[in-house]
Amino acid sequence: MKRLTYVVLAAVVAVAVGAGAPASAARPGLRWAACPGAADPGLQCTTVKVPLDYHQPGGRSIDIAVSRLPATDPAQRRGVLLTTGGGPGGPGVQLPEELAAVLPPQVRARYDLIGFDIRFAEQSTPISCGQPGEEPGGFWVRDPAGLRSFIAQVSEARRYAQACAAASGWALPHATTANAARDMDEIRKALGEAKISYLGGSYAGMLGATYSTLFPDRVDRFVLDSPVNGDAAWRQFELSRTPAFETGLAAFAAWIADNGGYGFGNNATEVAANIEALLDLAAAAPIEAGGHAWTAGELGSLVIVGIFFEQYFPYVAADLAAVRDGSPPPVPMPLYPSARPGVPGVPADNHTAVNTAYRCGDNAWPRSTHTYLVDVYRYAAQYPAFGPANANINACAFWPSAADNRVPLAGNRAPGVLVTAALRDVSVPIANSRAVAAAIHGSRLITIDAQTHAPFPHFGNACLNAAVVDYLVTGQLPADDVAC
Repeated sequence: MKRLTYVVLAAVVAVAVGAGAPASAARPGLRWAACPGAADPGLQCTTVKVPLDYHQPGGRSIDIAVSRLPATDPAQRRGVLLTTGGGPGGPGVQLPEELAAVLPPQVRARYDLIGFDIRFAEQSTPISCGQPGEEPGGFWVRDPAGLRSFIAQVSEARRYAQACAAASGWALPHATTANAARDMDEIRKALGEAKISYLGGSYAGMLGATYSTLFPDRVDRFVLDSPVNGDAAWRQFELSRTPAFETGLAAFAAWIADNGGYGFGNNATEVAANIEALLDLAAAAPIEAGGHAWTAGELGSLVIVGIFFEQYFPYVAADLAAVRDGSPPPVPMPLYPSARPGVPGVPADNHTAVNTAYRCGDNAWPRSTHTYLVDVYRYAAQYPAFGPANANINACAFWPSAADNRVPLAGNRAPGVLVTAALRDVSVPIANSRAVAAAIHGSRLITIDAQTHAPFPHFGNACLNAAVVDYLVTGQLPADDVAC
């Protein structure tokens, strides 16, 4: 298959969705108020102050934005169910609203739904890398095939790292998953809860696994949906998922070929080549369609959405065909998973800044540019469509705070958790979920045979959804792993 250029590195655009027990005494001074712009008037918001540096707990503090939808039946209430966005850097404060619309009544009756933005994201003391806006899908568009030479990419990576240090250098050493997990425990304390339950998908699943390792005695019922294996974060994770990108693209192209009417070709090879030609055209000059000038970066991000989610195959294919023909896309897909309109004080580049900061801050990336150059050629030979982009250099090679801040899963003493995943997940391949489930003793893995990501509850698999709901309601894990 011919190399697909202009792909977006690290485009984890996953959407993480996230006898009566009275609440314990909450931390004094926690003030709740209506959340600005919330559709549900019952959604309440507050902030929890946490240490910027947990090694200096008496030093500077930062704010963590927290939201709450109270349990619908106080008599059945058993505690809180925390959730946050994937990414890292996806919004979490509005997730209780979204979850409330899809969770069954027996879950809503039992839990206060608690959303939060991780440190430095959205409304939680947001950071910036001084950029005017986001590039679709996160980071910047990579073209290892000639649009930018490797040397130019090295220069861009160094420039971006320097811009982040200049704009938010005070925060970068503290942007780690381990610290975000510690913030979760500060939220628990502020809510006055002895334990927490949790629902997190993609990166948020990795965050939940990290919390369970650091605070095993505080774990109640945890659902980790397609979690990233934190032991492999982040360089190894990017390299290891490259084969899934290739097979995902092939499946998407084959679907387009088998479902006529899109005009991209009669077989997967023709479809992939014609999609690449469309991106080439947009790289030469943005394509005017539907009152918008579509860049190669935007179309590349759209392709990523397509290969991540089989349920979006028809919509992405129709949008690509429409742009090719100069027509308005019939189902415009969201390409900018960043600051939501109407949220004051959130920098325009916040999602990309946070995503980069955590990926670079969780562990040290190789410093030698030669390492990346060798990987680019090696992965190009094996995986021509996505290998060069996934192996390419990025800002982490020049990050000012390079250290291994990961929390190894080995020795995790938490009670068993429920892990859910899709067997053909492209964004976070199934090996990640299997590793997390195996590391947390007594856990169970529920899988579906689909090309999708973070399937609970929106993919709509009745078997998987029922298993999650039953666990949240009863606390009983399945006797064995389940293949739905």
